[in-house]
Amino acid sequence: METVLRHLCLAIRDRVDLRVLVANTSPVTRRETIEGVSVTRVGSWGTVASTSLCPTFPRLMRACEADIVHLHEPNPLAVFSYLAVRPRSKLVVSFHSEIVRQRVLARAYRPFLMEVLRRADRIIVGSPAPLDHWSTLAPFRHKCAIVPFGIDTRPFQDEERWAARARDIRRRYGEPLLLFVGRLVYYKGLEYLIEAMRRIPARLLVIGDGPLRERFQRKIEEDGLGEKIALLGERSPEHLPAYYHACDVFVLPSTHRSEAFGIVQLEAMACGKPVVSTNLPSGVPWVNRDGETGLVVPPRDVDALVRAIRLLLAHSELRWRLGRRGRHRVHREFTRDRMGDRMLAVYEEVLKGEEPR
Repeated sequence: METVLRHLCLAIRDRVDLRVLVANTSPVTRRETIEGVSVTRVGSWGTVASTSLCPTFPRLMRACEADIVHLHEPNPLAVFSYLAVRPRSKLVVSFHSEIVRQRVLARAYRPFLMEVLRRADRIIVGSPAPLDHWSTLAPFRHKCAIVPFGIDTRPFQDEERWAARARDIRRRYGEPLLLFVGRLVYYKGLEYLIEAMRRIPARLLVIGDGPLRERFQRKIEEDGLGEKIALLGERSPEHLPAYYHACDVFVLPSTHRSEAFGIVQLEAMACGKPVVSTNLPSGVPWVNRDGETGLVVPPRDVDALVRAIRLLLAHSELRWRLGRRGRHRVHREFTRDRMGDRMLAVYEEVLKGEEPR
């Protein structure tokens, strides 16, 4: 959600009076300008159930006196703050994901969330999938709008710029090369890709960190896959394009609808790489179209994962064709500027009291 919010802010910062209100990690409230965007980090006293405790958040929300308040959900702090002050502003809610695992807390939170959604002038989703699969949105379909996420494609499209670094990566780790990028958390499905690597003649690079890293490292060692899988940890955004260009296939083996879209798919596709992803009730298979930009397999199906990856590794022409179509799809539908244009169009509709187009 943070990545999407950053791209959106950068896309519209010069076209609206934009102010961002977020929770700080310390009790001190700080105001700063980041990449040309005014950001207030509201002092936090800690967290409960991953929700920041920011007593002054409602007051600061009211003080903004904005024409439009745009909440990004799931975000209990923003929801509770909005209901506490109920500003007269128009309300837009970007609904990124349902709460999947914390079921008890989700039940307690649901009445507050539903009240905010009822009050919203527009609800934004990143793909058509939530409208078909997420029960929370069913009563509000009439005021939902689809604004696909977008990325800045410029860092990824300059293949010549990254060629030397990509060659170095391939020399260091060998060929063929698979790539996974993402947080090491439950819904990413990395354990299934690790299992699949027993039968795939390739090297896998894993970029990212998270609470499951030690567990994955133990599994790799216990299964004798240390020569085939490298957990690289975090890599800075400015270095990621080199890894995308170095790989032969990008893999996103997610297992839960918490993977609502898969921004990393766009990054791989922008580099002209075929994607293997999973058929989730989310935007993931909508972004990566089976047989057009990559291959889509059932989640948690190691055999299907192996077949798809081996098929792509065995046919360079197929990899090139899918990668080229993926790059075209990103430039046509998923650029940061296009996301900004679409969101501004929604803001204009809301201010004029128009129905979703």
